[in-house]
Amino acid sequence: MNRRVALAVLPLLLAVTGCTSGTADDEPAPRPAAAERPSPFRDCAALSTAPAATSPGSGTATATPASPGSGTATPASSGTSGTTPAAGGSALPELTLSCFTGGASVVLREVAGPAVINVWASWCPPCRKELPAFQRLSERAAGQLQVVGVNSRDSRSGAQSIGEDFGVRFPILVDQGEAVQRELKRNAIPLTLFVAADGQVRHIDATGALDDAKLAKLVRQHLGLAVPA
Repeated sequence: MNRRVALAVLPLLLAVTGCTSGTADDEPAPRPAAAERPSPFRDCAALSTAPAATSPGSGTATATPASPGSGTATPASSGTSGTTPAAGGSALPELTLSCFTGGASVVLREVAGPAVINVWASWCPPCRKELPAFQRLSERAAGQLQVVGVNSRDSRSGAQSIGEDFGVRFPILVDQGEAVQRELKRNAIPLTLFVAADGQVRHIDATGALDDAKLAKLVRQHLGLAVPA
């Protein structure tokens, strides 16, 4: 009796197994290794150059850094500033990070502001949720500010897949040892740094995933730049 029951159940088990695992013909072709695929991110060569709208002599600067001892920052007269940037701040950490695309390493403190620097990893759900908003910010604010990513304690394949799947194109620095987080005394990601034109970090946001509206509000509040949400 038990033998007959076992023989009757066996085809059902095989059928269920086939539905979950599939066959070799049904499986998609594996992706090439990350090292064999072109990087989706831009290179880092221009990170030390200020955005065109804020570079000296352009005549279209969107925010003027505070003069020494004034305690305040004044918006430029171009009409593109949404508010007066917050005063004060601190310098970026004095770290040297490699660029995801290779080439020369980048001294983080030499990244030219205004800039928004996002620390993220592919294994971090809030990071994945907010990265498309940072890509849209980089497109909407082109010429006003730089958007830069810092990929933290991540695999190259994981970071590259995020760039490919989410359409992230802005430059990415690599921080395998979480040096940025240690310097900032923060132990969680995502982190977003808002860096003014004078190179000072005016705000660090650690509230979780940011959307387009929140990003636009923080850029206006801390960098004095009006960016469409």
